[in-house]
Amino acid sequence: MSSPAIGLPPARFSAQNRSRALQAEIMELILERDLKAGDPLPTENELAQALGIGRNTLREALKVLQALGVVEIRHGFGMFVAPRNFDALADGLTFRGRLSLRHEGQEALQLVDVRQALEAGLIGEAMDLITPEHLDEIEATVRQMESLAEDGEVFTSVDEHFHFQLFEPLDNELLSNLMSVFWKVYSKIHTELGGDPLIDLVETAAIHRAIFEAVKAGDKALASERLKRHFDGIRSELSKLRDAS
Repeated sequence: MSSPAIGLPPARFSAQNRSRALQAEIMELILERDLKAGDPLPTENELAQALGIGRNTLREALKVLQALGVVEIRHGFGMFVAPRNFDALADGLTFRGRLSLRHEGQEALQLVDVRQALEAGLIGEAMDLITPEHLDEIEATVRQMESLAEDGEVFTSVDEHFHFQLFEPLDNELLSNLMSVFWKVYSKIHTELGGDPLIDLVETAAIHRAIFEAVKAGDKALASERLKRHFDGIRSELSKLRDAS
């Protein structure tokens, strides 16, 4: 039988399992009590009694849950269910993506796959809800990209805004947060790769213009295909890392 974890003493491994189990119990308690983001948690004494554990053990578990964005500890005020926050997810994904760049780049490539699937897969649904006024706003963003590209200026924030605009009609907060997470991750990946693989700013602006024109024309298949191709540059760079390993 293999050991539970390479290089990790059985006692330490058991302690980690107990800690994870306790964290799961606290999250289950939050759900059972129907607490919402921002609601206060029971006091330390109440939680310790409810879970049958010591306060020091409880505090260690709460620190982990705070780092995970599950609870928020406000010193002098108490403990609360944390507001919706994807920072912990973004930090974790960013680390995994950057770490993979030191090796084969596989996890970074998987992140690209996920974002590509989300955008290409949901663009048709967004197009069903888009209004002429919103199309005008997106085109204004494209024109801004084109103007900056002609001046040789990088337009990273405008690029990000363009992608958010495409999916605003869905009014999907989770999607918006995930896109924000992915954008943070990609920014780090681009830096690790030495900059945006789509070096030609004018060409990059033209790619976004082509996506917009497909959306404006109501051609869902073409819009989806152009969004997929939009990620070819970074996918190519990441694939080189894998092939070189």
